[in-house]
Formats: sequence, structure tokens, C-alpha cells
Amino acid sequence: MAQDETPQDLMHYEAMAQDALRGVVRAALKRAASPDGLPGAHHFYITFKTEAPGVSAPPDLLGKYPDEMTIVLQHQYRDLAPGETFFTVTLKFGGQPKRLSVPYAAVTRFYDPSVQFLLQFESVEPAEAPQVEDETPVVPVAKPAKAKKAPAGAAPPGDEDEPKVVSLDQFRKK
Repeated sequence: MAQDETPQDLMHYEAMAQDALRGVVRAALKRAASPDGLPGAHHFYITFKTEAPGVSAPPDLLGKYPDEMTIVLQHQYRDLAPGETFFTVTLKFGGQPKRLSVPYAAVTRFYDPSVQFLLQFESVEPAEAPQVEDETPVVPVAKPAKAKKAPAGAAPPGDEDEPKVVSLDQFRKK
């Protein structure tokens, strides 16, 4: 007798894998927040959905990046505070310090170009995203991906002392 139905995952393995991979992001940010900061040449490109529940940033930034935003944590970030379900950080935009709060569930990409390490997460639908206040575990699907070498000039030119918001479109699957 042939089975017509696909087995149902009652263990929710995809959700467990998602939470585990987001734990890598959380652990990396905790390491960066330590008194020693980022070791060696490590730095992070973190892309997140600006419309995701729990994302908090000044309205001018959210207006400029209505869907997705990438921040770089390298030399000039302050007050990095990674929590269990979200992180906060202060970065300068146009020379002005601005505080961001980002739930891990909103992160769609985490990339450390110094070692070509990349985690890419599928977008979370607003109805599925956990709320920051209730400390609910993160449940969307994640897919680790091998990073490709960043093309020369991947970051836009500009003042090297200022964090930059960059587009990672060249890294996206077509």
C-alpha cells in the first residue's frame, strides 16, 4: 500500500535548526560586546527586515530603508548589547549616533567577510515573528550557505571611520 501523504514533522526540526543558527549570531555578537571587542580582522555585515515586529530605529532611518537594512559592525559601534531575543547597538549615520534594536528573528543575513562565513535566513512573515517582550523562541527556517568571496569594492567608498549601510544584492541568489 503506497502512502500518499508526506510525513508531518511534529518535532519541528526546521524551527529547532533556525533557533540554533540564530544562536550563532547571538554568540558572535556577545563576543563582539565583550571588553576585548572583535578579535583580529573579524567584522559583521548584518542584514535585517526593518518592518519586522520589534525592530526599533529612528523614523528617518526606517523611512530611508523601508524593507531591509544592512549594518556593519567593525570599528565604530557603541553600546552593543546582545540579549536573548534581540540586540541593540548605537551606530553613526551621517555623523549622528543612532540607536537600533533588532530582534534576531528580523535578521535575514549574517556575514563575516574576514573568514567568508555566511548565514542566510528566510524572511519572517510579520504574523509568524515572535514579539521581543515575551522572549518566545525564534521559529523561521534558516539555510546556512557557503560564502563567496566578496567582489572588490563590495562596500561603498567613503569615510573609513564611519559605519556604512551597504547593499548586499551581489550576494543574493538570483
